Amino acid sequence: MGMQNFLHSVPQYLLSLVEALRPKLHDPSFLARHRVRPEDFTRHRQLTFPVIMIFILQKTVKSIQRHLHEFLAGLAEEQIFVPPTSGAVTHCRAKLKESAFIELNRDCVLPIMYGSKHPILRWRGHRLIGFDSSLLRLPDSEELGQTFGWKEASNQTGATGTRYPEARLSVVYDLLNQMGLDARLEPSTLGEFALAIEQAKSLQPDDVAINDRGFSGYLYFVSILQRGAHFIGRCSTGSFLAAQEMFRHNRANQSKVVWLFAPPDQKAQYLRLGLPLKIKVRFVSLRLSTGELEVLATSLLDEALYPTTEFLSVYHWRWGHETYYLMLKGRMELENFSGRTAEAIQQDLQAAVLVANLETMLSAPAQAALTDKSIDATQPLQVNRSNAYHGLKLKLLDLLYRDIPAERVIQQLTQLFVGSPVAVRPDRKVPRRRRPSLHRAYHFQRHVKKAVF
Repeated sequence: MGMQNFLHSVPQYLLSLVEALRPKLHDPSFLARHRVRPEDFTRHRQLTFPVIMIFILQKTVKSIQRHLHEFLAGLAEEQIFVPPTSGAVTHCRAKLKESAFIELNRDCVLPIMYGSKHPILRWRGHRLIGFDSSLLRLPDSEELGQTFGWKEASNQTGATGTRYPEARLSVVYDLLNQMGLDARLEPSTLGEFALAIEQAKSLQPDDVAINDRGFSGYLYFVSILQRGAHFIGRCSTGSFLAAQEMFRHNRANQSKVVWLFAPPDQKAQYLRLGLPLKIKVRFVSLRLSTGELEVLATSLLDEALYPTTEFLSVYHWRWGHETYYLMLKGRMELENFSGRTAEAIQQDLQAAVLVANLETMLSAPAQAALTDKSIDATQPLQVNRSNAYHGLKLKLLDLLYRDIPAERVIQQLTQLFVGSPVAVRPDRKVPRRRRPSLHRAYHFQRHVKKAVF
């Protein structure tokens, strides 16, 4: 009964979210900004601008024709209709820019998420922002190969003579609040280091950027500091001299503040860009559960405000970025693209990031209820993310298109989220597998993997 009473109270920020998204989809100026040509979406057709937007957000592993028939059947509400062909969807998508999904995320979702009335999680007053990238295998298309580059396949005997298009996905990710702030899909030849420096503009003052070993370098550090933000970066054994010294001593819970200097051959470039030629950096050493020593570099210099012992837990939160990519590729089937053009690929990506952010916000009340319900349990309950994504997909038309009270739709979603939780097993440790065999990967894709779309 208590849970039912809870469902009658919908947070105001969620109502504001729906109230911001619904009119935006029907706003003529929004349409004008995100269509390819001025004459696009001017004729009255079944696949209008907001309809094709929601259709793409409802990405599915089914065929386009079958998805289209089910989608329009739900839209028609038992009225007789003649469904368009899958080719009509292709032509309609060619009129739409992926920037429409980016604007919805940037101007509607993120401002409400980080608004003053919505509590967000911080560590010692800082947002923890992850920088990382992942490689995506794209459909075998000449256009995609020319746009993103080709990956040559090889085995133990060398090149096989086959190739496929490959792209680099980089999402700036709020680790504690599970929100994608900026998503880019670029050629796989573009290094994640250069891409992260470009995406640093997503940072706000006092944010803490957290990165793995591939990013930690002087230029990356000063680019973060230039934004008024901080960094925590993992060091490799061959990086800075201070880090190398800590690795040699192999002692945990050590902290040392040193000056780092710009590389001599790059000083002129740094002066031209207005970047500092030296910065103070603190190095801390930590012992992992495996016994391995880990060394982190950070701009958080004060030991009293930022104790060395906390950095192990803080850096561990970076793993949420890895599971975010796993969710995009696994549960949301991002690599099972619904088109074979560069525009369709970008649309699928930005739509997936938007849907993931919506799921994070809409499932928050259910997670709060489950946390209260299992406060004394040995295995706390949490929202089943697979069911949450599937439920949100089914309710997108009600949530964003139909003239149904937003409160009712959100209550229905919350009831669904609360009704199918999963238990969290504390201190569970699963060995990390390195590149499974082709046989194991094939078995997983055919018999184990769960698709929620």
